[in-house]
Amino acid sequence: MRDGYRALVIGSTGAIGQAFCQALQNDARCAEVVPLSRTHSQPWDLRDAASLAALPSALSGPFHLVVDATGALTLDGRGPEKRLADVDADGLATCLQVNAIGPLLMLRHLSPLLARGERVVWAKLSARVGSIEDNHKGGWYSYRMAKAALNQGLQTAAIELARQRPELVVAALQPGTVRSALSQPFVGDAATAPVDAVAGLLAAIGKLVPTGRAQFVDHAGQPVPW
Repeated sequence: MRDGYRALVIGSTGAIGQAFCQALQNDARCAEVVPLSRTHSQPWDLRDAASLAALPSALSGPFHLVVDATGALTLDGRGPEKRLADVDADGLATCLQVNAIGPLLMLRHLSPLLARGERVVWAKLSARVGSIEDNHKGGWYSYRMAKAALNQGLQTAAIELARQRPELVVAALQPGTVRSALSQPFVGDAATAPVDAVAGLLAAIGKLVPTGRAQFVDHAGQPVPW
């Protein structure tokens, strides 16, 4: 990012969101980091479309980097399904709302706050389990479907937004298995520290160039198949 860039971190109270805020605050080139969480002065919820539509009025652009670190694996006490027999309509709809629909609405409403005429980045946490090509184990139906839907939404939006913002980079980020409340029930402490994952993701973002399409990369800077 250029000197004096402004960053917005959505989901700033989560493990990865906090690590992004800290890393960006430590970057001498970053003029300001704006944290955005559900406890913001104007509360919002990914399941409440009206609250997302109201967010731009509470923020002051332009931003050069937006990191959307929202997402949830366990919702309403339900974890990922291991079998097809575990899938139900309510759980699937909720997972899609939180991990795909809400984030796409966030992009819709906040992308006008991105700076124009220079390289800007919209980076959204995704997951390797959203890769259709990379699915070798099955299971986790709702989460896989939601992340795949998210990736398709990011790709479609990137193509459209590039027509007016050719210097825009849209990135779907695979952070790896990060030590957090989201992953702890499934991997315990055998995971990457958030600060290390974020360092890798920021390095990967720094190398991306505008292509007119979304790019799916991991914390090591390697492309992830869609």
